[in-house]
Amino acid sequence: MVKRVGVVVFPGTNCEQETIRAFSVPGQYEVTEVWYDNPLPSGLDLVILPGGWSYGDTLRAGTIARFSKVMTGIVEHAKAGGFVLGICNGFQILTESGLLPGALARNEHLRFRCEVVHCRVEQCNSPFVQSIKSGSVYPLPIAHGEGRYVADEKTLERLEANGQIALRYSSPRGITTNKSNPNGSLRNIAGIVNRDGNVMGLMPHPERRANAITGGDEGLALLHAWSK
Repeated sequence: MVKRVGVVVFPGTNCEQETIRAFSVPGQYEVTEVWYDNPLPSGLDLVILPGGWSYGDTLRAGTIARFSKVMTGIVEHAKAGGFVLGICNGFQILTESGLLPGALARNEHLRFRCEVVHCRVEQCNSPFVQSIKSGSVYPLPIAHGEGRYVADEKTLERLEANGQIALRYSSPRGITTNKSNPNGSLRNIAGIVNRDGNVMGLMPHPERRANAITGGDEGLALLHAWSK
């Protein structure tokens, strides 16, 4: 059965084309571009908030985008059990809108980081990663200045206990160290899911690792896992 995917575009989004191409698999996915100022179309299986600089990251990344018209439908979609994926700026919007706990703060060293890092898939209670063997390590690009995941200790413990941590920054061998953590994220967290597992946010860009002729296609496994 063909899955319907909606890719949301805000003013300043810059990763929508890579995301659309990653889901351009005839017979498997049907992709719709969704403008931020329109209602969310009905019947979508997955809604993606791509990376970029929505509203120029004015005030704080994702703060203004959360009030966009389309967000009303996205919150309702998530509460009804629909899948929502936020990548980089999309992750920031999901925390600002309250669909995911915690926040994304300025990188610990206050520098923008644009490079390929390694991320380890955790034992996580979510269709977004459940079909991927836990402990698997993926090389994934990052490009952000506000990607340091932070939360209070009680929230962090709850994420651990509920299996809500999907990805951690690690070495190529899957070892989490301070050196492998590019932004100072607490507990090396690179991606989390909500309590029901149908909303995921991650700072790395799997859509930029979706073609072997441009560096690798490892990101496709993460992007397509929810539909397996």
